[in-house]
Amino acid sequence: MRASSTHPPSTTGPRTAQVSRRAALGLGLAAALPLVAAAPASAATATGTAGTAGTAGTVVGGERLARDGVQVSGASRPPAVTARAWLVADGKTGEVLASYRAHRRLAPASTLKMLFADTVLTRFERTAKHKVTAADLADIPAGSSLVGIQAGITYTVEQLWQGVFLRSGNDAVHVLSHMNGGVARTVAQMQDRAKDLQALDTHVVSPDGFDHPGQLSSAYDLTLFARHGLRNADFRSYCSTKTADFPAGGGKTFQIQNTDRLLTGAWGMPVYDGVIGVKNGYTSDAGNTFTGAATRDGRTLLVTVLNPRLAGNGVYEEAAALLDWGFRAAGRAEPVGTLVVPVSEGGAPDGSTNAPARKAGKAAAAGAAAGPSPWRLAEGAAGTAALLGAGVYALRNRRRGEASRASGGRHRR
Repeated sequence: MRASSTHPPSTTGPRTAQVSRRAALGLGLAAALPLVAAAPASAATATGTAGTAGTAGTVVGGERLARDGVQVSGASRPPAVTARAWLVADGKTGEVLASYRAHRRLAPASTLKMLFADTVLTRFERTAKHKVTAADLADIPAGSSLVGIQAGITYTVEQLWQGVFLRSGNDAVHVLSHMNGGVARTVAQMQDRAKDLQALDTHVVSPDGFDHPGQLSSAYDLTLFARHGLRNADFRSYCSTKTADFPAGGGKTFQIQNTDRLLTGAWGMPVYDGVIGVKNGYTSDAGNTFTGAATRDGRTLLVTVLNPRLAGNGVYEEAAALLDWGFRAAGRAEPVGTLVVPVSEGGAPDGSTNAPARKAGKAAAAGAAAGPSPWRLAEGAAGTAALLGAGVYALRNRRRGEASRASGGRHRR
């Protein structure tokens, strides 16, 4: 049995260097996003416009990353997109080439699985085996996306990670979490890893990214997770795998396919030239989310797009358009901020812009952060308590299509 689709089928035609005609018509996009705001946005709330991720007005990665409006210097304006927040960065140098509300705290959906993988991946050998029990599957939230794990079947760790990366299976996440000492322990470890990475917009409630009160991240933090995760060969291998055979019991298998349409070319979305991965997601609260990476001519770019207005292929079209811009702007765009280095690897513990970068000039890539933001301090343990309540394990096929949204369901990837 296969998990259902992340997104409904696209009705758009082949992608060009710009956002599709469907993305531009009727939305007035060019006027929707001011190029540069006059001042940093205020500290975040659960639905606020931006999060500073720091205290006393300081910002991890540079003060411009907390401003409203599109942030860009030295290059043409990026294409107008509908996402509530986005960011384009150089994967090698960490330079943020352009952004829009980079620290805005939003529900991340399954893009949070990048942090889960970066936290847990090295704890088990790929060839290790685990026989799944009913207890491993008992706390999966109802409505979750599933790869089709069954109690009583023995899986390798590699197969479980394929379930996480390819099908975004919450069942695979929960099995690995129980192998890691339990969901609560894994959540605490993920929060610690986020703090070390200086992803201070992120508050983890569940390891799978499912909608829970207070489960938040940002375009900046998700890009940090992707950049750090891709340094691990297994992480990179899993997120770039298109298909795999998955155990069905009785010595039989079924094929699973990666739900990243820029990687597979599914649903009419052309495969993106140079694509590496990384992770897509969808929940009722988060909408469509995506963090991707691609390499061309020796340059690797990262892009994160959160909650565009467009359904279907919209999140991929907007990510592709921003990547296209980033490759065209190579050598001209001056950094407007930087992806900081983890504290454990010598990064400044105050979150200042410490990644290697060329002279920023007027790019204003300075800024610091020390400790959690006012929003993180205000968050309680309610989300964690909700997570620890009993979930319902439901293994069933779901049809691809817009009906999953129209019904108001909480199906996620």
